[in-house]
Amino acid sequence: MKKTVGLLIACLLLAASLTSCQKNEPETWSPGKPMDRDAVTIAIIHVDNAKNGYSYAHDAGLIFAQKQLGLSDEQIIRKFDVNYSDTIMLEHMMNESIAEGANIIVATSTPLVGIYEKIAEKNPNVIFVYAFGEEKNETNFSNFSGRAYKARYLSGVAAGMQTKTNKLGFVAAMDKSNSEVTSSLNAFAMGVESVNPNAKIYVIVTHNWFDPASERQAAQKLIAEGCDVIAQYCNTATPQIEAEKAGVWGIGYNNDMREEAPDAVLTSVVWNWGVYYTSLISSVIDGSFTTEPYYGGLADGLVDITPLNDRLASPEMEAVVLSARSRILNNNFNIFDGVMETNDGRKIGEDGGTLSDGEIIGGIDWYYRNIIEFK
Repeated sequence: MKKTVGLLIACLLLAASLTSCQKNEPETWSPGKPMDRDAVTIAIIHVDNAKNGYSYAHDAGLIFAQKQLGLSDEQIIRKFDVNYSDTIMLEHMMNESIAEGANIIVATSTPLVGIYEKIAEKNPNVIFVYAFGEEKNETNFSNFSGRAYKARYLSGVAAGMQTKTNKLGFVAAMDKSNSEVTSSLNAFAMGVESVNPNAKIYVIVTHNWFDPASERQAAQKLIAEGCDVIAQYCNTATPQIEAEKAGVWGIGYNNDMREEAPDAVLTSVVWNWGVYYTSLISSVIDGSFTTEPYYGGLADGLVDITPLNDRLASPEMEAVVLSARSRILNNNFNIFDGVMETNDGRKIGEDGGTLSDGEIIGGIDWYYRNIIEFK
């Protein structure tokens, strides 16, 4: 009898233990199913640990979304200094995030083709999204980006009005085969030309998203060439710092770079990633998440320029920039409209037409006519 009672008690304890374990297991995501806000855990995989620039802007966006949605610090997982060209390291960091409870993983860069699909297929109850890509599946893997070129155009208007030498420098992380960079550079050049048809844009390519030393050397070469405005598509504020040291002007990128170079930066082209992250997390909470790519712009506030530096910019410049902004938002001006001439004499586009988002994202491998490739 005692053995029977003992066995019964043991069974009851085991059952209670199993029930308790089940209650403590993290909630998993599944398509179309709402998720409790407190069950969300989002991991972000950063390419560096910089205090300004690209990763800083992404982290600021995630902090914004966290505050908007009332998430705790424990619901955010951060991985810093991840080398995206090292697929073993990248995969390890993503799997480590899943082991730590992440049910949303944000990758801020693009590795070799195929790695995200593989991890997403192995983890169907985890959402994977990545920046500046085109690949997706139908359930748990998507991408996000935006029309940064529209903000770039506005920054070009400001730069074109500010230059005195009619030489503007541009530090580019990648060459013209990279449409993400080249579309922004071309839009900047078009903005410059709209107010200053005599100006030229000199571009130096560093072939690296994050390389402060190369960015510094590029900025110094451009300044030595006579460029009195330094713009950039690279991940640190180094070109802006060099501009301030040399007593010339700058156009920052990713975040407001006046903090690093207050006497140089006219304005910065910024990504307000909080707009996307708030939308993403909200869609997971209410069950509406789909893998339709997110492609934001000026209208939803994903991209913009910071207010003009009132110590450097004139009231006339502000008026012209605001007018250009109104054309984009209210008059269907799409930047890449009509026939455009490249710097090697080719014609792109057609009368009455405009380049599609797909062409701008992945098909711009040419430089606009006022751009000079500088070594």
